[in-house]
Amino acid sequence: MTSDQIKALFRQRGMTFTRWAEENGYTRNEVYRVLNGQAKANYGKAHEIAVKLGLKSGTVAA
Repeated sequence: MTSDQIKALFRQRGMTFTRWAEENGYTRNEVYRVLNGQAKANYGKAHEIAVKLGLKSGTVAA
């Protein structure tokens, strides 16, 4: 999915990215950096966020 598709899905569900970030243990800024392409999301938290949001395929290390 693209970031625009994810944003539309969140709007459709009435969920905020701030709430999603809190529920998943991330900061709002970390999530927005991934969504807006400021973080490349190749590894670390940014990668985890991208995978959990559906921006990237892959797995999240335990």
